[in-house]
Amino acid sequence: MAEEHKGSDELAADRTDLAEDRTVQATERTFAGWLRTAFAAIGIGLAFRAVFGDFDPPWLAKAIATLFVILGASIAFTAQSRACKTFDRLSAHRIDRPELPNIRWMSWSVVAGALLLVIGFWFLNDGKIGP
Repeated sequence: MAEEHKGSDELAADRTDLAEDRTVQATERTFAGWLRTAFAAIGIGLAFRAVFGDFDPPWLAKAIATLFVILGASIAFTAQSRACKTFDRLSAHRIDRPELPNIRWMSWSVVAGALLLVIGFWFLNDGKIGP
């Protein structure tokens, strides 16, 4: 009878380990989804700037595009922050867990690219902020 109980405890531990592995994978998928959303927001900002560049007043298209690009950067930053907090709490058992420096590197690259794009919106066209 004790052996049956021990087997049941081992099965319960295995189920718990597998559930934690699934949570690690779900967090990884969620992080990837948030990065896709960040890229979409940045793309909307870039497209808005390209399509409506001749707005009157001219700074309005830049301001709206900047809003979307900054939104994308903040989504990328928030995604890495939440993913890293979750990964710190979880242990992988039978799967490879993503490395936190890689998660941070990807997000900070998106943030840096978004900020460079904003600088490009405002300063690379004709060197002027205004008309």
